[in-house]
Amino acid sequence: MSSVNFLEKLLGGVSVEWMPLSDFSSVLRGKRLTKSQLSENADFPVYHGGLDPLGYYTEFNRPANTVMIINVGASAGTVGYSFSKFWSSDGCYCLKHNSLINNRYLYFSLIGFQDFLRSRVRVAGIPTLDAKVINSIKIPIPCPDNPKKSLEIQAEIVRILDAMTAHTAELTAELTAELTARKKQYDYYRDKLLSFEEGAVEWKSMREIGEFIRGKRFTKADYVEKGIPVIHYGEIYTRYGAFTDRTFSQVRSDMEKTLRYAKNGDVVITDVGETVEDVGKAVAWLGDEDVAIHDHCYAFRHTMNPKFVAYCMQKNSFIAEKAKYVARTKVNTLLINGFSKIKIPVPSLEVQARIVTILDKFDALTNSITEGLPREIELRQKQYAYYRDLLLSFPAAQAA
Repeated sequence: MSSVNFLEKLLGGVSVEWMPLSDFSSVLRGKRLTKSQLSENADFPVYHGGLDPLGYYTEFNRPANTVMIINVGASAGTVGYSFSKFWSSDGCYCLKHNSLINNRYLYFSLIGFQDFLRSRVRVAGIPTLDAKVINSIKIPIPCPDNPKKSLEIQAEIVRILDAMTAHTAELTAELTAELTARKKQYDYYRDKLLSFEEGAVEWKSMREIGEFIRGKRFTKADYVEKGIPVIHYGEIYTRYGAFTDRTFSQVRSDMEKTLRYAKNGDVVITDVGETVEDVGKAVAWLGDEDVAIHDHCYAFRHTMNPKFVAYCMQKNSFIAEKAKYVARTKVNTLLINGFSKIKIPVPSLEVQARIVTILDKFDALTNSITEGLPREIELRQKQYAYYRDLLLSFPAAQAA
């Protein structure tokens, strides 16, 4: 599809004017409700600080088919759209515009400005987006001097984008369902491969197999673009899978003697997490050089196949056993003395390698961002974004 040819045909020779949003729309601030006013049994969703309802209320202050922009919190700058009536709290701007623009056309246009909006969020204290930032955005309006023709063109663009949105959502849902099924299949075969008949192999506690070496503290202020490779505990349950040979972060080279390191073959374990499942999550370090680890991490040093150990620690039965040794305080913390008593199977290195080869294939299919279904889902989203932007990228020569 040629963007120029398609848009020229769609526009039929009419001009396009890029108009500040403030020329045709008003940014309306909502009204905060107390928690006591919310109810799960009420009819109208309440939006504040995110696109998931904070709760429900018996009244609404915004009509259906309204464009909203979150203006506070971690989601500030996010653009949303409600097909039904709702209550806008003071953490959710809503746009009220004149008859010059189609609601959905405005929504799709603003989606392309989300990165800009998020970049303009004030981060001191509570993240906040000012209304003046929204008002400054310029939206392309085809033939503004002929509202009827303009709305017809906008409606056609909306029709195409709504169809694409529905198609992409359907594809994504199908792929996500497939990915969920594959993950369940992976969990089943992983647990089955790592479950041995009684007496078939020896089971040993982790402290019998190896030793736990605690890391040393470093902070985000120590991060640099080029320096000593490090693994931060938070990255273990957000960015790493069962194994890795490279890091996402580095710290200052002059910290070399103050840090503690995991060696090739060590399994790095986090000792804190927001959930019990996150605590004790492990990643096998397969890099050629030593890697510094945070003081909320342990390097488990042993003589087994490192991937085999990491896979054992993913087993549902291991996670259930691990939960017994997590202190559920303000921050969930691993009790390493108890954790070290958990037993795992110790077959021959040959058997370990065979099992790892099988599980690596499942892992690549279900977890890798560059292989399998996750990559396919990402590509569908990128394809949708490409065509959405294509339909809204009017020729520069036609812009006022």
